[in-house]
Amino acid sequence: MTSIADLEIPGDGTGLAELFEAVPSLTCEMERVIASSGHGLWLSGPSRAEIEEALSDASAVEEYSLISSDEDRWLFDIEFDPETVDVFELVLEEGGTVLSASASDGSWLLSVRVLDREDVSSLYDELMDRDITPTIVRLFDVADESHSQCGLTQRQYETLVAAIDHGYFEIPREVSMQELSEELGISHQALSERLRRAYRALVTSELNVAEEETTAPPVPSD
Repeated sequence: MTSIADLEIPGDGTGLAELFEAVPSLTCEMERVIASSGHGLWLSGPSRAEIEEALSDASAVEEYSLISSDEDRWLFDIEFDPETVDVFELVLEEGGTVLSASASDGSWLLSVRVLDREDVSSLYDELMDRDITPTIVRLFDVADESHSQCGLTQRQYETLVAAIDHGYFEIPREVSMQELSEELGISHQALSERLRRAYRALVTSELNVAEEETTAPPVPSD
């Protein structure tokens, strides 16, 4: 059964320790898609000059380059030293998917999807073997019937999961609706309609609104 684990992982040993020591106010967020051999990380908090100085001085950082910027944060492509523990790669090796990852105050917070709870145990053991002690903040199973509890059909549920995995809901979007429809093997129109029905089901369920209440009231005449 698919499970979701939220893990808090100390930055020591993962390449971030030196950066947090140099600029304690640093915050970090993983970019879901980036075409490189390193990691795309949004860095913010200090100024760009302070961040780049810390990156240059960090022995765990082999290479870095600025990819993009967004107001007061900067997207860097960072390649860490091979001796550094690559948390993201460990997750992949254990058959997991990193749904989100952010770091502040010297620690990573990862949300990971795995096929079985045993995969979480394996990941935990792998980190411990590398002298990194993770904390399991939350662990829960994604029951097969969970989608129906939200009013979603199986196909709607699978479509929303695929949209999240491919970055459709990111800002800016990392995949177009056309690309996502091709990935799912359905037409653009079918995908659009399925997403609209899924949105309606989620809103109706989460806001506890009765189906008849979702019908827009008539517009009063002048």
